[in-house]
Amino acid sequence: MTFEQWLQSRLTAHGFPCGAIDGIIGPVTLAALKAFERAHGLTADGTADPKVVKALRASASAVSPATMADLPDRDTELDEAPGAVKNSWPRQRDVPSFYGAVGTRQTRVEIPFDMVLAWDKSVRIRRITMHEKVAESAERVFQRLAGIYSTREREDLGLHLFGGSLNVRRMRGGSAYSMHSWGIAIDFDPIRNQLKWKAPRPRLSQADALPFWKCWEDAGWLSLGRARDFDWMHVQAARL
Repeated sequence: MTFEQWLQSRLTAHGFPCGAIDGIIGPVTLAALKAFERAHGLTADGTADPKVVKALRASASAVSPATMADLPDRDTELDEAPGAVKNSWPRQRDVPSFYGAVGTRQTRVEIPFDMVLAWDKSVRIRRITMHEKVAESAERVFQRLAGIYSTREREDLGLHLFGGSLNVRRMRGGSAYSMHSWGIAIDFDPIRNQLKWKAPRPRLSQADALPFWKCWEDAGWLSLGRARDFDWMHVQAARL
């Protein structure tokens, strides 16, 4: 049982139903969580922090020792989806030897849902440019996201706001090339996930984004936000 499934099951047991116990933190689960927080005098921000977890454990007589044993640590890796393809991407220092010269070996990735440019929402994005080694993986992740989130949920999270993929440039404030230079990174909704913002301020650091990150992590991609609490807009096919 993942933390998210445990959370849904405990909320439901306490009279705050979440629908299916599927581990997907969508609007119904968030509404149930906020209602539980209000009922217990906690900050109703939809964040399952230690106080909320303690309240969920202590306030339910139905919690059994077996259920308690099933609760994973909050930082434990999420379960992989059946059939997920786990790639072994290189570390950042090995990116040039693995992917080749910057800006080369690029191909197109089809997007299965509507996206627009983050800085010009009148421009629709139907496909993005990515390195040929990561294109198939990225396309599978986008397909999974299309099945997990509704249009309204994607727009609420900002998953439809494309902030860039291939962009041959240096890292901000440094001399090394950005991961975007090889077309192995994607940015989402840069306005609400600014570079130096720390959780919980970035939109993609919030609980309902967990399935989004799970999809990428199942495929071996890295979130700088989840790894370093920095640049929450960004996901890359390279380890630190």
